[in-house]
Amino acid sequence: MLKSIFFISGIRNSDRMKRLSVLLLTFLILGFLLISCSHKIQPAVTEVTENQEQPGGFMALSPCIIYKTKADYNAYVPVSLSQDKTWVTSYPDVSDLRTQGKLAYPDKLSGGFLLDNRGIGPDVAFLSVTYESYAAQAKTPGADDLFRQLLDKDPLLEMYECGNRYQYSDIISELNQIIDSGKLSDCKKIK
Repeated sequence: MLKSIFFISGIRNSDRMKRLSVLLLTFLILGFLLISCSHKIQPAVTEVTENQEQPGGFMALSPCIIYKTKADYNAYVPVSLSQDKTWVTSYPDVSDLRTQGKLAYPDKLSGGFLLDNRGIGPDVAFLSVTYESYAAQAKTPGADDLFRQLLDKDPLLEMYECGNRYQYSDIISELNQIIDSGKLSDCKKIK
């Protein structure tokens, strides 16, 4: 009988130790969480400067892309294709074609160049759909539908990145000077 009493009290002591250990561990974890949460969280973005957000919704680090096409595609919606040009990888929502209430057509520059206002890249293609028609749709078409509406899968003759869009005080005039003076070699040739 004495052995069974010690055995039972041993279980009780073991349970008490387990409970105490769990309680202690819980307090340690809570304390750690409180200490870690009390530190001031630093924002991931560095200080915002006055010129970071510009008219048209472009951020200060938006690249300045100028390009020439094989034909006049200014009124047609640009999309991005896969490198093998077999599927549409990126396309705008019907609401994305407007900037400050206006359709975001490219701006005409000297020498047949255009200033991109949509965010195109070297894998650009143009739909047979105009900005007006696309923006007027109730719902954005899917990638397969858009692929069937391609006007030109390889429209570019040349494409350059000329720094940051907002390094220019008068972007169109300054880009025209670069083009007219033959200084496109100062820009990064993309195509």
